[in-house]
Amino acid sequence: MLFFKLLLYFSREGNHPEDYSRITYMKLMDLVCQFANGLRERGIGKGDRVSIYMPMILETVVCMLACARIGAVHSVVFAGFSSDSLSERMSDCKAKAIVTADGAWRGEKLLVLKNTCDEAIQKARDKYNHYVDMCIVVPHLDRVTPCGKIPDDVKTLYKWNEDVDVWWHDIVEGMSTICPPEWLTPDDPLFMLYTSGSTGKPKGVLHTTAGYMLYAAATFRYVFDHREKDIYWCTADVGWITGHTYVVYAPMANAATSVMFEGTPFFPDNDRFWAVCEKYKVTQFYTAPTAIRALTKFGDEMVKRHNLDSLRVLGSVGEPINPEAWLWYYNVVGQGRCSIVDTFWQTETGGHVLTSLPAATPMKPGAAGFPFFGVEPTIIDENGRVIEGVGEGYLVFARPWPGIMTSLYQDHNRYEDVYFRKFPGYYCTGDGARRDEDGFLWVTGRIDDMLNVSGHLMSTAEVEGVLTEDSNVAEAAVVSKPHPVKGESLYCFVILNEGAKFDADLIDSLKKRVRSRIGAFAAPDVIQHAPGLPKTRSGKIMRRILRKIAQGDKNVGDTSTLADPSIVDMLFLTRR
Repeated sequence: MLFFKLLLYFSREGNHPEDYSRITYMKLMDLVCQFANGLRERGIGKGDRVSIYMPMILETVVCMLACARIGAVHSVVFAGFSSDSLSERMSDCKAKAIVTADGAWRGEKLLVLKNTCDEAIQKARDKYNHYVDMCIVVPHLDRVTPCGKIPDDVKTLYKWNEDVDVWWHDIVEGMSTICPPEWLTPDDPLFMLYTSGSTGKPKGVLHTTAGYMLYAAATFRYVFDHREKDIYWCTADVGWITGHTYVVYAPMANAATSVMFEGTPFFPDNDRFWAVCEKYKVTQFYTAPTAIRALTKFGDEMVKRHNLDSLRVLGSVGEPINPEAWLWYYNVVGQGRCSIVDTFWQTETGGHVLTSLPAATPMKPGAAGFPFFGVEPTIIDENGRVIEGVGEGYLVFARPWPGIMTSLYQDHNRYEDVYFRKFPGYYCTGDGARRDEDGFLWVTGRIDDMLNVSGHLMSTAEVEGVLTEDSNVAEAAVVSKPHPVKGESLYCFVILNEGAKFDADLIDSLKKRVRSRIGAFAAPDVIQHAPGLPKTRSGKIMRRILRKIAQGDKNVGDTSTLADPSIVDMLFLTRR
């Protein structure tokens, strides 16, 4: 039986290398049932919403699965979001309870999550008139290795409210390890996950039970070429859709042995990813281009000091990967022998929609590849006309697939407006794509990241890829700036590798490179040296803010979701 497999050594790798644990499916089942019974005893049942604000620890997975077992709808919020963001999401979904931990370490940084939850609960009352009945707290800090200064009594870090707060162990104490599941229809909700919207108000993407689970299981099985003795590791946080689908639901649906990671790629050293791969003999490794590009700066030696012979499939997720990062991933990490699956999908799609398949389809550095089974991608122009053969335009899908979201929570009109009304008869991804002469699909970036210079349509990813070909450039971001003649001009931000010098010669060299690779019309008007880029905690570049900087407009709007808001001020100071 599934739950008796010695799987899931859901090996949990903590922030500190000395903190790790393993668990079997059978033990996991016991923990899920106990927590599910504890929730039921406290009035949580089918259809109730439960917010989760947790680090990457075992209880996070237990909570998600317990909610699923009793028909409650979980809403995970990334445990790096501010109390404002958390309160807005809790209030929008009318969460009955929130589950959190007292705190966690992120590298050497201590995060007191309980305080953020307390603030969010209060703000939900004051601003949205929403009352959260219960806050369940995991005492995490006392059981892990401190990675910085911390008081002897960690409970002095936060306050305790007896009317709302309850310890996790008090919830599960005395609970049976047998919990009859709540029977659901295929269209009953499994979870909701909030994603950013163009209007600023987060969208509560709703996924249901049967279709989502089927699609998650199928994409995992084929895209990662999963086999019984494999050890799979996805580095994503469960606060994002990648963590939902490819850390929790899909691996478990395939009875996969997998690794869950609480730390960062750079602690205690810059080789942490490769050390974990070697430690667990990982066969499939799935991470983001942002991480890959960041790790290339430290050279090949950090990778080569570890034995990575177990690796068979390397995955990329979250954004288009530039060819230079792809080649480093393939040649250095994969030793020139691993399949690379550059997966394109969204919170809304539930699972992979464009990808290559190991040993079944060819690969090209930077290309998303081909549609997954049953997915029908189409490229259309601004007027909705289908572009056949080689061409570039808007990426849409002509028919649904099992994992597609069913609605936006309590806002079905917005669901139809955002995804279906722009191009009737199609699901609009909001991304651009091009098809090359070999039939490969290349995702070129968000539609609002398309550049139109003197009537020439190009993508930000295309220009960024050319800039990062220069050995001095570690990362680049390109936005448009209004131009009196060309309509739009290119404003480029570049992060340099260690030791590189930003001067007039480099600027001239980069402009010439873009002219020669794309065309004279694509030559950047401005290239700015950037100490960093405004990114969300999931690694997504906030181009809206970069456009404001390019225009010299300091009214940048909300920056609370940025990993480092101070970057914005630094970029204004170095603006050219």
